[in-house]
Amino acid sequence: MDIGTKLRAIRKQRGLSQRELAARAGLTNGTISLIEKNKTSPSVASLKSLLDAIPISMAEFFSNLEETALSKVFYRADELTVVSPTGDQQVTLRQLGNAEAHALQVLHETYPPGADTGPELLSHDGEEAGIVVQGAIEVTVDGVSETLNAGDGYLFDSRLPHRFRNTGKETCIVISACTPPSF
Repeated sequence: MDIGTKLRAIRKQRGLSQRELAARAGLTNGTISLIEKNKTSPSVASLKSLLDAIPISMAEFFSNLEETALSKVFYRADELTVVSPTGDQQVTLRQLGNAEAHALQVLHETYPPGADTGPELLSHDGEEAGIVVQGAIEVTVDGVSETLNAGDGYLFDSRLPHRFRNTGKETCIVISACTPPSF
């Protein structure tokens, strides 16, 4: 997906200048320009800040929404929707189904060694939970950090500032859920 072009189109559709979006998101308009020109790829946290300033959810931004009126029940691995910026050493978030049509958002998260959700702490409405399937992840919630290994889990009010970081040498995989879908 061309994140920069899509961000620019949505920003213009909403009648926002780069400067106004930057001020709302707490970023520089130079950063917005670089992202829109695909000269830099935003962290998950930076992109979340930008989309919150528009406002639009990550799920809506990255949607390839199901076109059918019928409710889909089963999904193959290649049918999950990527809802995060992708690139080398970046976090990949893949969503199960159309979160906008449900009260629950389920994500398959992949953190390569050294990857994190960004220096900015995330915060959004809802509750968040997850189980580490492979590797280890450092989770920080409201200033408290804990390293979780395969089989360990977390559950917290996602309005609390939080971030995820792979400090290990192995790729970490987490299956998580957020309700209501707000990420």
